[in-house]
Amino acid sequence: MKKGLITSILALTFGGLQAQPLPATPKLVVTLTVDQLRTDYMEAFSSLYGEQGFKRLLREGRVFSQMELPFKWADRASALATIYTGSTPSQHGIIAENRLDAKTLRPINCMDDPDFMGNYTDEHSSPSQLLVSTLADELKVATQNRGFVYSIAPFREAAILGAGHSGNGAFWLNEATGKWCSTTYYTDFPWWITQYNEREAIDFHIKDVIWTPMLPAIRYTLLPGGNGEPFKHKPDSDPVNKFRRFATTPFVNEEVNRLAERLLDKNDIGRDGVTDLLALTYYAGNYSERDNSTLPTEIQDTYVRLDANIASLLDMLERKVGLQNVLFCLASTGYTPAEAADAPLYRMPGGEFYLNRCATLLNMYLMATYGEGQYVEAYHNLQIYLNHKLIEDKQLSLAEIQEKAAAFLMQFSGVNEVYSAHRLLLGSWSPEVERIRNAFCRNRSGDLLIEVLPGWTVMQENNARNYTVRSAQPPTPLILWGNGVVAETIRIPVSADRIAPTLSSALRIRAPNACTAKPLQLDAN
Repeated sequence: MKKGLITSILALTFGGLQAQPLPATPKLVVTLTVDQLRTDYMEAFSSLYGEQGFKRLLREGRVFSQMELPFKWADRASALATIYTGSTPSQHGIIAENRLDAKTLRPINCMDDPDFMGNYTDEHSSPSQLLVSTLADELKVATQNRGFVYSIAPFREAAILGAGHSGNGAFWLNEATGKWCSTTYYTDFPWWITQYNEREAIDFHIKDVIWTPMLPAIRYTLLPGGNGEPFKHKPDSDPVNKFRRFATTPFVNEEVNRLAERLLDKNDIGRDGVTDLLALTYYAGNYSERDNSTLPTEIQDTYVRLDANIASLLDMLERKVGLQNVLFCLASTGYTPAEAADAPLYRMPGGEFYLNRCATLLNMYLMATYGEGQYVEAYHNLQIYLNHKLIEDKQLSLAEIQEKAAAFLMQFSGVNEVYSAHRLLLGSWSPEVERIRNAFCRNRSGDLLIEVLPGWTVMQENNARNYTVRSAQPPTPLILWGNGVVAETIRIPVSADRIAPTLSSALRIRAPNACTAKPLQLDAN
């Protein structure tokens, strides 16, 4: 009798568990990466929002308010590569938007590829410098190439990283002409984009673009310095850089939405039995790359317009696909660009750091130690590249020279730490060294990576923008929303490399091939 009772209980228990169906696989995954989106700003301006944008996602989504990048010195390109691959620059190879090419000793863009011409652009581009697979690639494999993958962004690297190696198309705004452009690497450059460029692209109406407050300016007093004064910016006032300026206004997000809607109208994406991916990128940074402190009212207006853009995007997805068929992921790029030095009035400690002077003196030291020669071959982005051929010809130890050079550079004012390639590859472990190692890619990064003290200003050459070092990074959000995702706000920090495996798990496909992070939990269990 006991045996029969236990059998019945087990049958009811496990039968009930088996009866709970898994959430249906979404027909469309939409990844919306917002460049420089901040959690503190997103929350601070909530009284200015409508109900169908940020508030809807915060109310109904799984909100991770503290997303962190697991490596140092992030920029837009390296952050996006981590989001889409679930790995770090040490593996995916995108150490920065622009890096030094070891063969030519010249800076190159992370998407440069001379083998592929551009559509509506002179740029030659492909994802060939991305060394691992992406979420888009794995979706293509899982669907036997039947799933559509498209990416739309204001910026070249954002569009190409979103589409991955296997995508159907990647489209970005040409900052020289205002046209939507692409690369012949991808097979699909639809006729309707050509038509759009010839009739509706931003170059036809940029003269009418004037950025003024969307709400009465007096309401924008939530940031220090936000005194409610109105503003007025006209990108067309700079004929040479007008499209580059336009790409730093919130109006560029409207252009992304317009092209996304045209794509949904002209394509079956999201409307068949095979899961598709639409990767979009918005911009939430400063106008014309100026500092936060100079644009408090504009920052608040950017978030108000961003809220409206998100609401419009969700409404579009509802009309075209049905939100019950969509898995939506909103993520920040997780970094903010460095700012200029504070005014002398505030008496902040610091100084000026010159990489070119360090490189010159280092070469003199190495010549005094090892004999004549150009030991320092190049320098770029706080990294120094040594002349490996000269060192080999002299039958010297590269590891020894790297360590001696690091010890020499540590004596310079403003230097906090110097990491040699030898130390990063073979040295002892610590949490801080791990973040540096994650940012270091063998054969692409320099022999010496210099960490400048916080508060010190890095002085650039060739009219590049000087910037002041800050260790602290603002909080940035990750929001997952859709069928099977349980609403909850989680304030424990999560790493950005968990986004790709989380979306892969929701789609029941493989994670990207360099990904080792575990998926985030989306349900209530």
